[in-house]
Amino acid sequence: MKNVLLLKTGDTAPTVKLSVGDYEHWFVESLAPGGCQFDILHVHRGARLPDSAAGYDAVMMTGSPASVTQLEPWMERAADFMLSAAAGGVPVLGVCFGHQLLARAHGARVVRNRHGREIGTVEVSLSEAGREDPLFHGLPERFSVQATHEDIVEQPPEGATVLAGNANTGVQALAFGPLIRGVQFHPEVHPAAMRALILARTEKLEVEATQRGHAPGERVPRLLAGIAPSPAGQRILRNFVERFT
Repeated sequence: MKNVLLLKTGDTAPTVKLSVGDYEHWFVESLAPGGCQFDILHVHRGARLPDSAAGYDAVMMTGSPASVTQLEPWMERAADFMLSAAAGGVPVLGVCFGHQLLARAHGARVVRNRHGREIGTVEVSLSEAGREDPLFHGLPERFSVQATHEDIVEQPPEGATVLAGNANTGVQALAFGPLIRGVQFHPEVHPAAMRALILARTEKLEVEATQRGHAPGERVPRLLAGIAPSPAGQRILRNFVERFT
C-alpha cells in the first residue's frame, strides 16, 4: 500500500461537486483501486503542512481555480514543502496549478495563455525526453488527455526538461530532476468530470468565444461533442506511483 499526501489547492464549482465529486475524489478514484491510500490537506484553506514528507511514498498537488500569477502565502508554503519533500527523497507530482507552482518555484514565469483557455479532451505529444521518461511508460508519442486551464508556464525554467506539449501549450509536462514532475493537463479527470466542468463554465466559455470572433452558441456544444475517453491519464498517475516511489 502506497501512502500519498495530496495537497488540495481549491474547490470545484458546486454543480460539479454535486454530480462528480471534488478534485481529491478524482485522484482517489484513479489510484485507490491500485493500492494507494491518501491523506488530503486543504492547503488553500490554511491546513498546516507537516514538518516533513517522511512517511509518505509520494506527494501530489491538485489543480485550482486560484492563479499562480496572484501569489498568496499558502502557495509559497506549499511550494517550499514540495521542494523539501523531493530533497528528502519523496517524489512529487504537480497537476495544472501544481505544475505551474513547481515551475515558478524553479524560476519560471507563469502567465495567461495568449491562445486562450484550453479545455476539453486534447491531444499532447511527447518530446524525445518524454518518450524516455518513466512517467509516460507504455504510452504512444501522441495521446489524449483532459485539460482545463488559462495560465501556462511561459518557458521551462533552467534545468527543467520539457516532456510534452501541443499547439496551445508548449509546456504540457516538465521534469525537474529525478523526483519532481509537473503536468499541465489533468490525468485524474475522467470524461464525466470534464463534461461537468464544461457545463459549469458555459456562460464564461461562450463569452470568451465571442470575444475571439466565434459565432455565439457554437463553442460549448463543440467541446461537449469532443469529449473522449482518456485512459492515458490514469496510466500516467499509475506510472508515477509505480515507477517513482
